[in-house]
Amino acid sequence: MVIMRPLAVLRHDLPASLVVFLVAVPLSLGIALASGAPVAAGLVAAVVGGIVAGALGGSALQVSGPAAGLTVVMAETIQTFGWAVTCAITVAAGALQILLGLSRIARAALAISPAIVHGMLAGIGVTIVLGQLHVILGGKAQSSAIENIAELPGQIVAHHDSATIVGLLTIAILLAWPRLPKAVRRVPGPLAAIALATVVSVVFAMTLPRVELPGDLLDVHFVPQLPDGWGGFALAVVTIALIASVESLLSAVAVDRLHTGPRAHLDRELVGQGAANMVSGALGGLPVTGVIVRSSTNVAAGAKSRASAVLHGVWVLLFVVLLAGLIESIPLAALAGLLVHVGAKLVNPGHMRTVLAHGDLPVYLLTLAGVVVFDLLTGVLAGIGLALVLMLRRTLWSGIHVESEGDTRRVVVEGVLTFLSVPRLSKVLGGVPAGVPVRLELVVDYLDHAAFESLHTWQQAHERAGGTVDVDEIGHPWFGEGKAGRPTRSRLAASRAVPRWLAPWSAWQAVEGIPAQHTRRGATEFHRRAAPLLKDTLSGLADSQKPRTLFITCGDSRIVPNLITTSGPGDLFTIRNIGNLVPPGQADPSMNASIEFAVGVLGVAEIVVCGHSSCGAMKAVTDGAPAGPLGDWLRHVEPSTRREDVVTVDGVRPAREADRLALHNVLQQLEHLREYPLVAAAESAGKLQLTGMYFDVGAASVHLLDGEARAFTAAGQ
Repeated sequence: MVIMRPLAVLRHDLPASLVVFLVAVPLSLGIALASGAPVAAGLVAAVVGGIVAGALGGSALQVSGPAAGLTVVMAETIQTFGWAVTCAITVAAGALQILLGLSRIARAALAISPAIVHGMLAGIGVTIVLGQLHVILGGKAQSSAIENIAELPGQIVAHHDSATIVGLLTIAILLAWPRLPKAVRRVPGPLAAIALATVVSVVFAMTLPRVELPGDLLDVHFVPQLPDGWGGFALAVVTIALIASVESLLSAVAVDRLHTGPRAHLDRELVGQGAANMVSGALGGLPVTGVIVRSSTNVAAGAKSRASAVLHGVWVLLFVVLLAGLIESIPLAALAGLLVHVGAKLVNPGHMRTVLAHGDLPVYLLTLAGVVVFDLLTGVLAGIGLALVLMLRRTLWSGIHVESEGDTRRVVVEGVLTFLSVPRLSKVLGGVPAGVPVRLELVVDYLDHAAFESLHTWQQAHERAGGTVDVDEIGHPWFGEGKAGRPTRSRLAASRAVPRWLAPWSAWQAVEGIPAQHTRRGATEFHRRAAPLLKDTLSGLADSQKPRTLFITCGDSRIVPNLITTSGPGDLFTIRNIGNLVPPGQADPSMNASIEFAVGVLGVAEIVVCGHSSCGAMKAVTDGAPAGPLGDWLRHVEPSTRREDVVTVDGVRPAREADRLALHNVLQQLEHLREYPLVAAAESAGKLQLTGMYFDVGAASVHLLDGEARAFTAAGQ
């Protein structure tokens, strides 16, 4: 049901509907011509698509009508079954679309790869161009694209009459139209091209084939006729229903990206398209789909509701009834020129670049070739088949290679390792010399039983031959769990492994190892995996730094500033000491120099003082400050111990005295910072912000200070 607001219709939808109508009429005639259907069938589809699909569909601004995307399959269907049975196929296809819409599976159509859709459209475009070039050159389109290619050289060198002049004139106008002044371009290019070509043909009294319409377009008969056999009929119904559905749904999604109004309800849109096809087929019209050319024109013209699509169908009906004689003046060569232009635009270089960038060019090219050489359904099915093969290959891909590092061999296995990879895995492992030390790096998303057995058997054999195998698993320990008798059966069951740059050495290195070895392996891991990712960032910081924040925190090994602030190289200028202290009275030269450099030279915009739970310095103070250098340093905490204000974390005062002192200590160090003239001046000028932070180690949560409330609250709240 359509709810039309009168003012919105008059102000936006009425003028938009007139623009769309002017575009729709020549395109509908040309598509009927290319499909081999009666020319009136294109106009019937335009009327029904506008009124029925516009009223019942789920996309507010999509405009429906006969589509170039179905010309090839319709030409084949008409040639096979005849026009009357083709109309029955259209009715049945519409009923199938309604069932698909009611079953709420419309979104499943979006699973089809865009490379297949673009390849299908490009194949249709090539087929249209090959056929309509014959019409422009004064001949007739052949029954297949291959025959059109074979006959084209002879057609080109043959005698050319006025049809060629009209067709080339139409193409020239369409190519030049976008470059004309904006005032001229208010008239749609297709309408202008057909109108001018028709005027030229009439003024110069050219004798050439023109559009033929029935004597009385209002004398509608129920055209559909049931076939003698049902096998081919059913296949044609499914083919047309699926292609029309996919084209309509993809068009609806594309239209949604062009405006900010209500989003399309895809299931309802499919029901509306099905109803329109049932009506169009019953009245002798072509199949209806959502059409991106008319829909984008509708959006650009300022339409606000579905009233525009409905009204455009009304204007087409009135035009056919009142100006049928004018339509019969249009040369078929002019419509052929329009179709050549439309078909060429379907072969979009931008789409080719996109699918090439995503690695789907083979799918695109196979679909295109299949549509041109065989038929649309064969091309689409071939594209789907290749897409599935490529998807399977990408899903099951595993990179396996060996690198020599002196006397050691480094075997790297990446991706998904399954039984399909075992032959190549065995070949690579078989090339490792016996007795050499091997570092086996497994960066795998999944390891099945066959691959595990292959790896395990090779490891045992290599070690028996005197070699060593150091297994290093990055991510979930698939191989290690299997050796321990706890094989992981699926990716879903795999535990989430902490990335190494977030995990401590103990999580991925042997605890009993020599500390120097831990450092060496950590540096090696950085060199192999992190350095290539950070090289561009660090190269930009090679000659200077411009950090935004001075971060003062404790030297505690559990506090990792860049980790808890999700920052990287060049972000934090960090000062670490026991207890995150800023000695009062500027008593520490090292701290004085650091603050002067950060604020005065680097010009940081923020200073953060970060304390933490379970702080050893705070506990030492509450237990009684020790003697010696540590006790001398911790005397700077005394001002914090004298504070009596109540400070909370998420509304709760910590139970442990040391944690309460850690909170007071953060507040006190912020006050000490304000004793620095540079800091005070920058803060008063609004160039510097002081931030208090508290890290709860056990809860892995960061809390920020609300200075007025004397409370720390979890970040993000």
